[in-house]
Amino acid sequence: MFKAAEILGPQGPFTLQLEHFVPREQQLQMADVVQQALQDGSTLVVEAGTGTGKTFAYLVPALLSGQKVIVSTGTKNLQDQLYHRDLPSVLDILKLPLRVALLKGRANYLCKYRLDISVLEGRLRSRTQVSYLHTIRQWSGRTDSGDIAEVRDVPEDAPVWPMVTSTVDNCLGAECPSYKGCYVMEARRKAQEADLLVINHHLMFADMALKESGFGELLPGANAFIIDEAHTLPEVATQFFGQSLSGRQLHELCKDTRTEHLGAGGDMTDLADACDQLDKAVNDFRLALGKDQGRMAWGQIKNTKKIKDALAQMQQKLGALSDWLEHAAARSKGLESCWRRSQEFGGRMEKLIRSEDENHIQWLDVHKRSFVFHLTPLDIAPAFQEHKQAHSSAWIFTSATLAIDNDFSHFTRRLGIEECTTRQFDSPFDYARNAMLVAPQNMPDPNSEHYTDAVIDYAMPLIEASKGRTFLLFTSYRALRRAQDLLDGKLDYPLLVQGDSPRDLLLETFRKEGNAVLLGTSSFWEGVDVRGSALSLVIIDKLPFASPGDPVLQARIEQIKKSGHNAFFDFQLPNAVINLKQGVGRLIRDVSDKGVMVICDPRLTGKSYGKVFLKSLPPMRRVIDTAIVTSFLQQLD
Repeated sequence: MFKAAEILGPQGPFTLQLEHFVPREQQLQMADVVQQALQDGSTLVVEAGTGTGKTFAYLVPALLSGQKVIVSTGTKNLQDQLYHRDLPSVLDILKLPLRVALLKGRANYLCKYRLDISVLEGRLRSRTQVSYLHTIRQWSGRTDSGDIAEVRDVPEDAPVWPMVTSTVDNCLGAECPSYKGCYVMEARRKAQEADLLVINHHLMFADMALKESGFGELLPGANAFIIDEAHTLPEVATQFFGQSLSGRQLHELCKDTRTEHLGAGGDMTDLADACDQLDKAVNDFRLALGKDQGRMAWGQIKNTKKIKDALAQMQQKLGALSDWLEHAAARSKGLESCWRRSQEFGGRMEKLIRSEDENHIQWLDVHKRSFVFHLTPLDIAPAFQEHKQAHSSAWIFTSATLAIDNDFSHFTRRLGIEECTTRQFDSPFDYARNAMLVAPQNMPDPNSEHYTDAVIDYAMPLIEASKGRTFLLFTSYRALRRAQDLLDGKLDYPLLVQGDSPRDLLLETFRKEGNAVLLGTSSFWEGVDVRGSALSLVIIDKLPFASPGDPVLQARIEQIKKSGHNAFFDFQLPNAVINLKQGVGRLIRDVSDKGVMVICDPRLTGKSYGKVFLKSLPPMRRVIDTAIVTSFLQQLD
C-alpha cells in the first residue's frame, strides 16, 4: 500500500500537481497516524491546529485504504465544501476508480409530491413566496440530485421550503405517488453503493437514535468512521439521544391534514374544525408562556395555572383531531399518515411533560412564535458507546479544538471513549511572528451594566488603526445589539451585523468590501474562513462561558456535584476553553495572514483559571502597550 505521507510529501503528486499546495510536516504526521488507525481498526482522537490541512490528511489514507469509509462533518456547509471542492481534488490526483456519495437528511431534498400539492393549492401568502415557488419548480425540471442547496436564489430559511420538502413525520414512504423518482431514495441508494460517503453529524445521529422506519438502515455499514469537527459531537448527540416536540410540528400536522382532506373530497367539516381548534390551542399555549424567549426549565413553570390550563387544552384538541383522523384514515394514505402522526405526537407529548427520569432534564425552548418541548439525557456516553461498539470499525475523531492544555480527557469522557490513541499537531502558522494577543487593562467586571460600552471604547481606536477589517465577536445577542447602537453612524467603514442577512452573504460582503466591521455571536465563532487582508483584527468581548441560567447546564452541574466532582473545572471551564479556541481560530487562516487578537475579559489575566485559557491558545506574542498594537495594525497591508 502507498504511504499517505509520501503522497502528500515534497516529491508526491500533490506537490507536483496541485497549485499552491505546500507540504506540511504536521499534515504528513497526521496522515501517518490516520492510516495506521484505519489499518488497525482502532480509535484515534487527533487535534490538528489551523493550517495543518487535516482534510487531506484523512481523505488520502481513507481513499487508499480500500475500505468503506463514512466521513461526517459538523455542518451541511462543511459537508458541501468537502464533497464538492476537496474530495474532487484528491480523487483527481490519486486517479482511483472509487465511488463517492453525498447524503443529507430528507429535509434537504425536494419532494416532488409536496411540490405538486403546493403548486396546485396556490395558497402562498406573498408575491415573494410565489416567486420562490416558481423558481423551485423551474429548477425541479433540471436537477439530478434534488439537493435544495443547488437553489441559490431562494434563501435557506424561506417559508416555502418546508412546503416542498418532506420530514420523517409527513413522508408517505412507498405509498407516495412520486416514490419511484424520490430524490431521498436515490441519494440513499448511492450512499449504500459508495466507497466513501460524506454525511453530517445530525444525519449520523438520526440514524443511530431515530432509525427512520420504512427504509431499513439509513446509513450503510462501514469499515471506518472519520468524524471531522468532532468538538461539536457531544452537543449534537445530546439533541438526538433525547426527544422533542415543537409547536411547529403540530401546526404542520394541521396544515397537512387540511391538504390531504381536500385531496380526499373535503366533505368532513368536523375534521377541518378540529385542525382550526388545535392551531388555536397551540398558539394559546405559546401566549401562556409569556413574552420571554430562550430556554426554560419545565419543572419551574409547569404548575403555573395558565400554563397548566393551556397545556390541557392543547392535549385535548390534539386528541380530538386524532379521533377524527382515525375515522378519515381509510380515505387516503396521506390521511392515514396524519392519523399515525397525531397518535405519535400525543404519546410523545405525554412523555415529555410527565417524565420523572433523573437522568434526563425536561425543558422548553421558547421562540418568538413557537416552542419546543425537550427531554434531554444528561449523559450521552452510554448511548454513544452502545452504537459505536455495534460497528466493528475504526473511529477517527478530529478537530482544530479538542484538547484543554494538551489534555483530551474532557472530550473523551463526554463520549465514553476509554481506549484510544490521542495526538496533537500544532498549527504550522508562525503565530509568534504574525499575531499579537492583547488583554486590555482596567476593563470593568464583565457583569457590569456598562461593560459593552467599555469594550467599544477600547475597540474604536484599534478599528481605526486596522482600517476596518474587524470581527467583533460577542457571547450574547444583547451585547451585540448594544454594540450595534454604539457603532451605528460612528464608523467610516461598512458595518455588517449578524441577523441582517444570511451568514454566507454577510461573509461574502465582508470579503468583497475589504474594510468592513462585522458584529457576530456564536455562529461566527467557528466554521468561518476569511483569508488575507480583509480580516486583521478580532475582538472578543467575554470568555465564552455558557449562560448560568440555562436549564440543561444547571441540571448537568447538579449531576456533576452529586458525583463528587467540580462542575466548574470539570465541565464549564473546558467547554469555554474549546469555544474560545474556536473564536481565536478566526484570525489566522493562511500562512501569510497577520493580525491582532483582543480578548477583553479581565478574567483572562485576573483569575487563576485564566492560565488554562492562555495555555490552550496558539503561541501569539502578548502585548500590553496599545501603541505597539496600533502601530502593528497600521503597518499591515
